[in-house]
Amino acid sequence: MAVLVTGGAGYIGSHTSIELLEEGYDVVIVDNLCNSDKIVLERIKELSGKTPKFYEIDITDKEKMEVVFKENEIDSIIHFAALKAVGESVSMPMEYYSNNIGSTLVLFELMKKYNVKNFVFSSSATVYGDPETLPIVEDSSLSVTNPYGRTKLIVEDMLRDICFADKSLNVAILRYFNPIGAHKSGRIGEDPNGIPNNIMPYITKVAVGQLPYLNVFGDDYDTADGTGIRDYIHVVDLANGHVKALEKLSENPGLVTYNLGTGKGYSVLQLVNAFSKASGKEIQYKITERRPGDIAACYADPTKAEKELGWKAKYGIDEMCEDSWRWQSQNPNGYKK
Repeated sequence: MAVLVTGGAGYIGSHTSIELLEEGYDVVIVDNLCNSDKIVLERIKELSGKTPKFYEIDITDKEKMEVVFKENEIDSIIHFAALKAVGESVSMPMEYYSNNIGSTLVLFELMKKYNVKNFVFSSSATVYGDPETLPIVEDSSLSVTNPYGRTKLIVEDMLRDICFADKSLNVAILRYFNPIGAHKSGRIGEDPNGIPNNIMPYITKVAVGQLPYLNVFGDDYDTADGTGIRDYIHVVDLANGHVKALEKLSENPGLVTYNLGTGKGYSVLQLVNAFSKASGKEIQYKITERRPGDIAACYADPTKAEKELGWKAKYGIDEMCEDSWRWQSQNPNGYKK
């Protein structure tokens, strides 16, 4: 029996695939490579010593996806594949709704046909919108401030409805906060196409001289230094959270929801300073206007995941920065030669 990992060649998906392989799972990766590279598959093999099965498919293509289900005994699905840039979603909402919601519907139609019962959904802390209280717990009120977050919340609502109608399903909704860092080897990491939308790859590209400075979007938030506060989590910690979620689903819990974060918030400027310390590089930055959809502060209460999954983040902000720098400094052009 195998775990189907959609978006398994992407940033979080590749790290999770390694952790799954190291734990003895058979892994089938489906990825259309729109934001990843085939070299990732070679490095997954290099680091894990095992070769995952791979299909280059867009998962909104139900006919091609059915081949994956026919050719493999799929036991569980971890669904990463999605468009994920907040700013881009504001300018391209149709693409986000079509891809992020449509792909999930395809998976559940095929799960029903092929009797697959276990599903882990890659959700996001964006479903909490501008939180009323901090830290954020799983039963905090839900709202969104951008189309990306809305696609995540719509899919969560779909999952709740589907699980209510079919009590045989086991679904884990994992709401993660802000993944950064890279594999300790420096062989895989975050490699976005074009100008990065996420803060850490932007910082690392400034550090290697590919970008002149970091744009800091707003310094007038109600925070200690005026810049936005986020809960940054090491991508390997996040990957381990998915392994723990799969273990939980083997207990037939029905629908469960967990925050995956450290419980600590760092401002943009604190992150910049931590990275400068880890890399020995001065990071130039400019203060610019706030981005639409951004909020002042967002950090998790991860108690439930620790209690029910036996999961807790191990790595601190210094290690996240050190590993991000190791990846970028060893691969200044990412996976491209």
